Amino acid sequence: MILVNKIKHDPARCEVNQSIDLQAVLLYNGWMNFLGYWKKQARALKLQALTLYYAYRDPSVPWYAKGFSALVVAYAFSPIDLIPDFIPVLGYLDDLVLIPLGVYLAMKMIPPQALENSKIKARQSLEQGKPVFRFMAVVIIAIWVIMLALVVFAAVRAARGT
Repeated sequence: MILVNKIKHDPARCEVNQSIDLQAVLLYNGWMNFLGYWKKQARALKLQALTLYYAYRDPSVPWYAKGFSALVVAYAFSPIDLIPDFIPVLGYLDDLVLIPLGVYLAMKMIPPQALENSKIKARQSLEQGKPVFRFMAVVIIAIWVIMLALVVFAAVRAARGT
């Protein structure tokens, strides 16, 4: 561990026989850069979703943009996914594709002036602290409960043979 810390801070001072440890450190640094990139992307997406939240509240935004923005924001800030992350491939598909696509489409529907004002409000909100959206979690939980009820209803109906 001491060697790894030493190499991480000053790789030029390593000896040749420590090349395996150097490779481990380079791999570690590459992984940290990879994670850093995705954390930066997640922060940008969070800012965009919060921008949509403030745009939703703007009276100059058309009703269809408000409705679509509300759906995207509710899903983006919800602690529960419609497709759970433990399902292979599909679990992360919503986080990697659906949310960014929804944010992109919603931002295209919003007038430029309202979008700029919303971005300013979103930045100020994030600087002041982490916003909490409990209502959106309730909406996603309600969707899950409805889906579960439909599955149970369909299973009971299939078991009866009707």
